Amino acid sequence: MKIIINQKTLAAKIGIAQRAVSSKTTVDLLKGLLLIAKNDQLKIKSSDSEIGIETYTQADVQQEGSIVVDSRLFGDIIRKLPDSLVELETDVDNNIYIYCVNSKFKIKGYSSNDFPILPEVDDATLCDLPQELLKNMIKQTVFAIAQDSAKPLLTGELLEISDQKINLVAVDGYRLAVRSAKFAQEGINAKVIIPGKTLVDVNSLLDGEENVRLGFNNKNAVFIIGETKITTRLLEGEFMNYKNLLPKEYNTKINLNTRDLLNSIERASLLSQTDKNNLIKFSIRDEIMAITSNTDVGNVYEEVAISLEGDYLDIAFNSRYLLEGVKNIDSEFVDIEFTKNINPCILKPSNDTDYTYLLLPVRLS
Repeated sequence: MKIIINQKTLAAKIGIAQRAVSSKTTVDLLKGLLLIAKNDQLKIKSSDSEIGIETYTQADVQQEGSIVVDSRLFGDIIRKLPDSLVELETDVDNNIYIYCVNSKFKIKGYSSNDFPILPEVDDATLCDLPQELLKNMIKQTVFAIAQDSAKPLLTGELLEISDQKINLVAVDGYRLAVRSAKFAQEGINAKVIIPGKTLVDVNSLLDGEENVRLGFNNKNAVFIIGETKITTRLLEGEFMNYKNLLPKEYNTKINLNTRDLLNSIERASLLSQTDKNNLIKFSIRDEIMAITSNTDVGNVYEEVAISLEGDYLDIAFNSRYLLEGVKNIDSEFVDIEFTKNINPCILKPSNDTDYTYLLLPVRLS
């Protein structure tokens, strides 16, 4: 293999591929990047056996070939090189030579023959989704996935496509986030559980205007974003019936300014951060909701103007969980629906049914 390529371009592509390199594996190949030079393109592939990334860029390919290189070492070298042309060349002993201006490196590589590649998803199953829509859907839900590996299914998100509608759902046992949208393509149906880590990686690559291409089979999902393809193994099992968790009625409903609520919670949570429960309390009355927090370091009292429908209520929440939901309300006003102070509440943008955030309260002693 012998190619010439721009340093900044190569460094950027290495950074993308490194997202799928495992830092915990003891298998040298899984610590590596597969470089393939062919047809005036350099492809860079990575895989940790659960997620695989393939990205490509144009290059001056003077001799075709492939090699696996240590991801960390190769990436560090390329990033430290000057902004100029880089020449990469390999020999029959799987050494790779790196030349750039006055710098010369020789590092040991590995044969590409045994590099693991995840199965392909049939192109016929691919569908299109606007990047901005997918980015918003991930942002508004992925924070609510479970961090506990003892609940593997909940470390992923349910993606549903049916009846020209798409839903992305995350739940961790304390809260539930659902983002829905219209789906223009007919005849597409899917119900898969995508690992949360994959969605975080996908989200980090979404910054263009062209559509994302996505597709699924029984075991894998693929996201194609411009020059980059992410393939991931799906989580296997039956996701909980989240629709049964959503209350069908309420006893108390308030409407208030989203920014006012967010600012008040942020100030009140400054004290609750020192408390193990991050506890803040809502006291809902006619036109005012008081937000309070009492801890060993002090107390705080905030008032927010509300429009009330239904009963008075005193209820408490984990401030971090509450903040994460409110921050993802895009509308000027938010509706919050309550049944009792021991039952989940629902937050959603006023006059909008595309986003729902359910949160369990903390029991008041």
